[in-house]
Amino acid sequence: MKISTLGYTIKEGIRNVWTNKVFSIASIATMAACIFLFGVFYSILVNFQSVVQDVESGVAVTVFFDEGTSQERIDQIGYEISSRDEVSNFNYVSADEAWEEYKMIYFDGNEDAAAAFGSENPLANEASYEIYMSDISVQQDLVDYLESLENVRTVRQSETVANTLSDANKLIGIVSVAIIVILICVAVFLISNTVRTGITVRKEEIGIMKMIGATDFFVRAPFIIEGILIGAVGAIIPLIILYLGYGRVINYVADRFGFLNNMLTFVPARTVFTILLPVGLILGIGIGYIGSRITVHKHINV
Repeated sequence: MKISTLGYTIKEGIRNVWTNKVFSIASIATMAACIFLFGVFYSILVNFQSVVQDVESGVAVTVFFDEGTSQERIDQIGYEISSRDEVSNFNYVSADEAWEEYKMIYFDGNEDAAAAFGSENPLANEASYEIYMSDISVQQDLVDYLESLENVRTVRQSETVANTLSDANKLIGIVSVAIIVILICVAVFLISNTVRTGITVRKEEIGIMKMIGATDFFVRAPFIIEGILIGAVGAIIPLIILYLGYGRVINYVADRFGFLNNMLTFVPARTVFTILLPVGLILGIGIGYIGSRITVHKHINV
């Protein structure tokens, strides 16, 4: 493509936006609203997923051993556990550690009750592995594997918690896709209408261009540029607003609702916008391109 042709195409695309400024502003505003809602939803989603992941990281599967199992065999079981892909971390809790923890929980402030057991450890056969997973949805597969191991007496799992977290993750995924599809459809429709208006206004000019031998690209390209510009501007505005407002919002929420600081940690703005900024721009430009391309293909026969 010649530089002069590219310059003409961009110039005409900008002229189309300005000529149809009422429709262009309406499309930019709608696009901005869609990207803004997408950004708000994404920010909430990222923080919610962070909370879910924190909860998941605290859900453990506990493995207890047959009475009389040697320490060598327990260590071997630990090695086999560590080789599993779904295992993110695991801890060995000895019988003595289990007893100390039990005393802290149930005999705190009542040392006489604990002293009644003397030097005897009532949890002598309660050594265990606490196993944490990178993905809670695979908990049952891990439990089935652990139960198949020799010298494993009992495997305790938080089945209800695991199912709840897995269902929450699935629901988040479904809602995310549904909202994104709806926003894209609305934005494509409005940009298509804007570009179609521009085509209608310049119908006579387009006819003359066709008569003098203008190529398909030469006729269509300005309208494609128009849609891309609308999409880009409509994405940049809300992304700037979101970037400036995100930190202030989480600081306000943290200050206004102090109890939340003990329950969750907000995802830093840098982490959120590392993905949100490029995705938002790609969505805006992509929607603008698709909307204008569909309309041009439908209404300009060259």
